Amino acid sequence: MPSRQSLRALDAVNFFLADVRDGLGPYLAIYLLAVRGPEHGWNEATVGSVITIAGVVGLLSQTPAGILIDRVKNRRAIIVVAALAVTASSVVLPFVSGFALVAISQSVASLAGAVFAPAIAAVTLGLMGPRMFAPRVGRNEAFNHAGNATAAGVAALLAWSLGPVVVFWLMGVLAVLSVVATTRIRGDEIDDELARGLTPDDDGKSVGAWTTLVTNRPLLIFAIIAFTFHLANAAMLTSVSQLLTRVVGKDSATSLVALCILAAQLVMVPVAIVVGRKADVWGRKPIFLVAFAVLTVRGLLYTVSDNAAWLLAVQALDGIGAGIFGALFPIVIADLTRGSGRFNVAQGAVSTVQGVGAALSATVAGFVIVTEGYTIAFWTLAAVAAIGLVLYARFMPETKQPVSDAA
Repeated sequence: MPSRQSLRALDAVNFFLADVRDGLGPYLAIYLLAVRGPEHGWNEATVGSVITIAGVVGLLSQTPAGILIDRVKNRRAIIVVAALAVTASSVVLPFVSGFALVAISQSVASLAGAVFAPAIAAVTLGLMGPRMFAPRVGRNEAFNHAGNATAAGVAALLAWSLGPVVVFWLMGVLAVLSVVATTRIRGDEIDDELARGLTPDDDGKSVGAWTTLVTNRPLLIFAIIAFTFHLANAAMLTSVSQLLTRVVGKDSATSLVALCILAAQLVMVPVAIVVGRKADVWGRKPIFLVAFAVLTVRGLLYTVSDNAAWLLAVQALDGIGAGIFGALFPIVIADLTRGSGRFNVAQGAVSTVQGVGAALSATVAGFVIVTEGYTIAFWTLAAVAAIGLVLYARFMPETKQPVSDAA
């Protein structure tokens, strides 16, 4: 078993990296619309285009990031470098102007951010082994969401007096703390073979990466389903943040969006813990179906009212849908790649596919909002989520391993 120092440090990494790993996220839309605004050429469509460009760069980096994590033993150093790169590219945003420079800065953040998920999952698997992986992933996600909630709460309080720019400096502080926490994980306790998805019975032999990605039918199905989830989910918060900017004005929008994030993250903490503890008992499939059902309902409920309190309440449902997806994603990938030695490559490849969905989501929602309005945009996202629900129910098998094979 790993030492208490490494386990506590892993908790801290997930907590402090929570606000760093995703870059500016929805705050980018708020900043560009509220601070730059139409007078500088920024509207929902142009903001969506920047998000799409950065998303394309990020998704093209996912599979190479997985290959890198499989091949490099010092995964802690990769986390440190990525955290510093994401922070630097975001902190410079107030000092750059123009579509091209903004797009470049956010593309760098996406490039660096591609390594976080596979690196943390690999470190976790290397420390804990497959038997304890599911509950530990649930704990990771709980600390991740608690970190997001804390950062969102601090941002909400500070934004009232300091404005939207506060999120840039908050990210810098959290990045430094995440670097310190990462260095506290003991490298000699991370089993390199376990971190790549091998088991003691595999004699260190990996299956070819191409074989893993192309011939594993359940993995291909899961990639398509992940694409659908993110196509529906990625633009919802961004669209809500833009709607709030129109409804309540730029002075209150940043704080309200921070509260939206806070509400969802607070829900995600217990959801992640429950998923981690019960995934081996209930199975993966029924829990994942709940995530798609909640995502569908959430998209529909956004259209009931544009009252800020209502939107905040509906956004809390993201804590169930996204909370389940975040906790189960590495668990399902580990199920499907056990014994292949290609756990991180598979993570990267599926993340690439889901990244396509996330990138397209922002552009689709942005242009639908401009041409048809917010209601039609949310209906569209809800319909995509419903399609994902049907696909998972019909085609995705249960991936939980028998208890005797889980060691």
